[in-house]
Amino acid sequence: MAIYLSSLVGSASLGVYSLATDKIFIAPGSVPLKKAERLSQWLKTKLVHTSIGGSILAGALACANSNGILLPNLMREEELTVIRRCFEGNITVMDTKKTAYGNLVLANDHGAIVDPRFKSPEMLEISETLGVEVARGEIAGLPYVGSLAVATNKGVLAHPLLKDSERELLEDLLKVPVDVGTINCGIPYVGTGLICNQHAAIAGLLTTGPEIFIIGNALDVVKEDDQVESLQSHR
Repeated sequence: MAIYLSSLVGSASLGVYSLATDKIFIAPGSVPLKKAERLSQWLKTKLVHTSIGGSILAGALACANSNGILLPNLMREEELTVIRRCFEGNITVMDTKKTAYGNLVLANDHGAIVDPRFKSPEMLEISETLGVEVARGEIAGLPYVGSLAVATNKGVLAHPLLKDSERELLEDLLKVPVDVGTINCGIPYVGTGLICNQHAAIAGLLTTGPEIFIIGNALDVVKEDDQVESLQSHR
């Protein structure tokens, strides 16, 4: 297990463009196949190489855990075909005006925290798709929980201004330890620059040594003999 450094489409904001669970890694089609395959190998997942609603912002628009995937109503049939070919869990195209489910939902295989503005019927659909208990919540007093934290089945890394009450909710619902930190040399929106699962974490190229140390402790993906590797391609 290790932490890796990389970029996607010339950006250190990996979490905006891709997402990972313990089973799949979704990367936009504009990412060269060899690079997408390499990142998927690091995460020990199947690769889903597709856009989401014609957009490269897969990480911002979609949310997933091992049980299911939440997708915006922008989805194209050919994109759904690619996802169905690689993923056997629940696939739900949400019929709402909301589109950025990756920013609005934070989930692992134990639970999910959602933007407080979600209505009860939407929360029920999210719960049924992801197969977990769902609750409304905030991180650092902000509703964009998916961009303010990352969650795996081993731990959560959240915005440095996480409140005690928010930490309690995260730990209770996601059933893993919660820590705080930053990404890409001080960015507190850790979900924008970090993709991870129980096997590995891939951080943006601008991430510093102290940040890597905190990520490793929070997500339990580093041991003393692990090597931090880097994929320097910016495309």
